[in-house]
Amino acid sequence: GEESLILLDGRHEFPFSFRLPQEPLVTSFTGKYGSIQYYVKAILERPAAPDQSVQTELQVISHIDVSSPALLTPVLRSQEKMVGCWFFTSGPVSLSAKIERKGYCNGEAIPIYAEIENCSSRLIVPKAAIFQTQTYLASGKTKTFRQMVANVRGNHIASGSTDTWNGKTLKIPPVSPSILDCCIIRVEYSLAVYIHIPGAKKLMIEMPLVIGTIPCIGFSSRNSSITSQFSMDMSWLALTMPEHPEAPPNYADVVSEEEFSRHVPAYPPPIDCEEQLCCPVFAYIQEFRFQPPPLYSEIDPHPTDVEEIQPVSFML
Repeated sequence: GEESLILLDGRHEFPFSFRLPQEPLVTSFTGKYGSIQYYVKAILERPAAPDQSVQTELQVISHIDVSSPALLTPVLRSQEKMVGCWFFTSGPVSLSAKIERKGYCNGEAIPIYAEIENCSSRLIVPKAAIFQTQTYLASGKTKTFRQMVANVRGNHIASGSTDTWNGKTLKIPPVSPSILDCCIIRVEYSLAVYIHIPGAKKLMIEMPLVIGTIPCIGFSSRNSSITSQFSMDMSWLALTMPEHPEAPPNYADVVSEEEFSRHVPAYPPPIDCEEQLCCPVFAYIQEFRFQPPPLYSEIDPHPTDVEEIQPVSFML
C-alpha cells in the first residue's frame, strides 16, 4: 500500500528524475502559427484539501547528424532566363550555383559556388539568402509561413560581364534545427541564389538545406565548439527572427517581381516572355509600357496565399 509521509512546517525539496520515452520526440519549437512544447508537471496531493500543482517547460532537441550520407551530398542547380528589351531580345542571364553538402549546423558559414553570366543589356545584382519555411497541418488544413533568415549581396554585374563566387560565405544565424518528420509542424530550409533584373522577373535557384545539431566529422574545433554551444544554449528557441533582415537595396536594384506585376492592369493580361515566345514583340512592348519606376525597398519574394486557420498550439 501507499506509505504515509508526515511533513513538518517549512520548505521541503524532493529531487527526482525520469527517462524520456524511447520513441523519437520532435524538437521543441515556437513558430508563427503554432508550437511544439513539453512540460514537466508536479502534483501535491493533500488529504482534506485541494491538490496543488506546478509545471515548467522542458526543452527537447531531436538530434540530426550532418555526417549522414544523405546530408553529405553536394547540391547543384542551374537556370537561364531570356531578357527582352524593347522590340529585341537583349540576351540571356544564366546562373549556376552549388553547395558542397546539404546538411549544415547552426552557426556554420556555408560556402557558395556560383557562375553568373550577364548577356542582357541590363545591370544585374546577384544575391543569396537562407529561407525558413514553416508548415502547419491541423484539421485537414495547411498553412505556410516563409521568411528570410540570412542573406548576402554580390557585386553588380554590367552588361556583357560575368562573375564567379568561389566559396562566398553565408553564415547560418541562431535558428531552430530542421523538423522533417512531424505530422503537425514542419520546419524546412533552403538556400536561394537569385538575381534582380530591372523590369523583369528575378531569376532564382533554390537548393534544399537541412539544419542539423551534430557536426560533420572532420570539421575544425571551432565549428565543433559552436555546435556544442548550440546544444547547451537553448536561447535560440525563444528567438523571433526578423521577417525582412535585408537592408534596403541600392537605387539600381529597381523593381521587384511583385511590384512589376502590380503595375500591369487586369486587361490585357500580363504575358510571360518565356511562356509566350510566339508573340515576343507584344511581350516586349508590354514590359516596356508598364515598367514601374525604381523602388527603395523590397518585399517578401514569396508571399503566402493559403487559407487562414486559427493559430494552433500542441501540448505533448
